[in-house]
Amino acid sequence: MNYLQVVQQKIMTLTELKRQVAVWRLKSKRIVFTNGCFDLIHAGHIHLLSTARSFGDVLIVGLNTDASVSQLKPGRPLQDEATRALIMASFTVTDAVILFNEETPLELITSLRPDVLVKGGDYTKATVVGSDLVESYGGNVELVNLLEGFSTSGIIGRMNG
Repeated sequence: MNYLQVVQQKIMTLTELKRQVAVWRLKSKRIVFTNGCFDLIHAGHIHLLSTARSFGDVLIVGLNTDASVSQLKPGRPLQDEATRALIMASFTVTDAVILFNEETPLELITSLRPDVLVKGGDYTKATVVGSDLVESYGGNVELVNLLEGFSTSGIIGRMNG
């Protein structure tokens, strides 16, 4: 199996991912979940992902589909969902990638029941979708400080400047 095939195996449907989560749970793995658009990968994303992975044994990344990105951010995404998923799955810190079409990842969080839910420091625990649910069954919500000066909007602004 070549590297690209290994990477592509990390991109899963909900059925496949629920099966994989069950395997990880049998092995007593601590499951971490984060989500986002991840349109143009930058150092801030790498910081978020690597820090998120440090909170557990496996990292699942929920990736907004093109349709959900365009609802949240007019004129975006710049890269299609297949490309964004492949890039995300290529990172060694990422164990699984799943696309979601809804405005929020609440259905994924409800289905997967991660041990740790991670978002960037531009959120508060009160504004993290699914935080109440995760904490209700004993999970943790972690906020990762943002790296100053790194944002996709900033990159786009500089490109259009």
